[in-house]
Amino acid sequence: MTSQTYIGYTNNLKRRIEEHSDKNPELIYYEAYRSEKDARARELKLKQRGQGVRRLKERLKYSFI
Repeated sequence: MTSQTYIGYTNNLKRRIEEHSDKNPELIYYEAYRSEKDARARELKLKQRGQGVRRLKERLKYSFI
């Protein structure tokens, strides 16, 4: 079974994980922001630039084992 990386914005993390419960999600990393605008800008940067996701995975390499 291959793992998938999900990048997305939510204002209710618990609910979002429960919505994906049929996929047996495992939360590896999250970022919290006070401003919705900041959170959405970060999400957009990660999704637009594959390099951002690659670097994030490099920082968390032992979490993806």
